[in-house]
Amino acid sequence: MAKKKQFVEKVTAMEDDFAKWYTDVVKQADLVDYGSVRGTMIIRPYGYAIWENIRDVLDEKIKATGHENMYFPLFIPENLLQKEKDHIEGFAPEVAWVTHGGDEQLQERLVVRPTSEVLFAEHYSKIIHSYRDLPKLYNQWSNVVRWEKTTRPFLRSLEFLWQEGHTCHATNKEAAVETDQMLNLYADVCEKYLAMPVIRGKKTNKEKFAGAKYTLTIESLMHDGKALQAGTSHHLGTGFAESFNIRYTDEQGESQPVHQTSWGITTRLIGALIMVHGDNRGLVIPPKIAPTQVMVIPVAQHKEGVLDKAYAIKDQLANVARVDIDASDKMPGWKFNEYEMKGVPLRVEIGPKDIEKGQAVIVRRDTSEKYFVVLDTLENAVKELLEEIQEDLLKKARNHREQKTSIAMNMKEFKEVLETNPGFIQAMWCGDQGCEDKIKEETTATSRCIPLEQKDVSDTCVCCGNPATDMVYWAKAY
Repeated sequence: MAKKKQFVEKVTAMEDDFAKWYTDVVKQADLVDYGSVRGTMIIRPYGYAIWENIRDVLDEKIKATGHENMYFPLFIPENLLQKEKDHIEGFAPEVAWVTHGGDEQLQERLVVRPTSEVLFAEHYSKIIHSYRDLPKLYNQWSNVVRWEKTTRPFLRSLEFLWQEGHTCHATNKEAAVETDQMLNLYADVCEKYLAMPVIRGKKTNKEKFAGAKYTLTIESLMHDGKALQAGTSHHLGTGFAESFNIRYTDEQGESQPVHQTSWGITTRLIGALIMVHGDNRGLVIPPKIAPTQVMVIPVAQHKEGVLDKAYAIKDQLANVARVDIDASDKMPGWKFNEYEMKGVPLRVEIGPKDIEKGQAVIVRRDTSEKYFVVLDTLENAVKELLEEIQEDLLKKARNHREQKTSIAMNMKEFKEVLETNPGFIQAMWCGDQGCEDKIKEETTATSRCIPLEQKDVSDTCVCCGNPATDMVYWAKAY
């Protein structure tokens, strides 16, 4: 008992200091180490394995919708970035510049890729000529660099991993369909695989992507009541097409600009995963994206037959799960704590007494419930429990979001909610950016999205009292 307490004390209780809890979990679960440059991170094998599972699911779904993967260079010439005025103004504060090559100063500065709209746009201008060339549906998996002032592993770092899709279409309608499709794809991955419920909506003009016609977003709620933008899909209209002369000849022989989209998710999803499902014992990973779904732990493994049986169970369960075994000489209690910290959904314990009874002990990470299961039925029990855990984590996260979602009719109620039940606030808005700015100035809460599913909570703007146009989700955010 004392050893377990000492181990758990390595993680600050989330109720005492949520930010410290998050950092402790990231480190103790061996997800990352800090890079030698401020704000950079080394993604350790376990953290990268989680990203690989998310990436593989998403990559399969992106390809299933007809998109192809490709790859662009890391560097962007300054003149190329300058071509789209709104775009460069939006990214200027976060851009990292290369000024020298070896000992020589470059004649033109290079940007270290913060995003690749201009790279794709230049390429599209060279390869698109006719309506027969459309649509162009491309995606790339890459790293990007943004010089953030405040950093935190996975949530904000100078360099991170992501995918970015960039597509060209003949019409505005086709681009709009693409923008919707990719947002819904992201939402499905978050909910069905990460067990993380999201709100689908549209960003306000202030919060939309620099250079976009409009931006769609999925917003999730963390355990501490702060929101996190989990993915975005942008309708770029013809802005980049006009700047980069991306035109096609239509069926009537007329020259037309293409309509573009871009969309992406990043490794910040791992940060979201930690903050939605984690607890004071560490990570809780949904089975569908857990690197190891079942950990077999032999108890009293020095006794005859125990290790053999443990390995036999591992082989048996390989038919239904991603399974591993810890046959090291560490104490069973240490192993229990270690894999609880790493969020492994199930552990299977097997010892001499279990062998005598023809059973194994299964322990759920999310609830700590124990099950004594006959060895012959172990495969079915594990399969059913993994499915149950996946469903239960989504239900739990949805319930938490409902409990942390409030309605505010005026600024007095808005501020009271932020103090008493921080989370999502549903409040009406007149559409004026002045009110949006005032709310942020007075509360530090921002507009998260105008939800696609609207409801009228009142007739007047929460800030100014004038007639309202939209219900908006507001929250403090990462």
